[in-house]
Amino acid sequence: MKKRQVVVKRDSSGRSSSTSSSMVRTVRYGECQKNHAANLGGYAVDGCREFMASGEEGTTEALTCAACGCHRNFHRREVETEKTVRQVLNTAMPLTASRLYVGS
Repeated sequence: MKKRQVVVKRDSSGRSSSTSSSMVRTVRYGECQKNHAANLGGYAVDGCREFMASGEEGTTEALTCAACGCHRNFHRREVETEKTVRQVLNTAMPLTASRLYVGS
């Protein structure tokens, strides 16, 4: 199961152009790390290689793995981040003191 999260940051320093950057995070849940033999004092994992949601996004079933039955938190979380930077030109002319004053 993959999720995408978009973070947009804008930097405007009062100039005629500004930069806009956005970061896209893709979250993937990998192999299950639940220790099924913890109560016996041992260590044993079930071998589930990737989280697959049991239900639709936004329901409680979406947090349960269809393959192993464990909660999503037992699966290794892998985050990939992509950053894009765009230059945005502002064509509006800044107001100057001579343009603001209208007198007779």
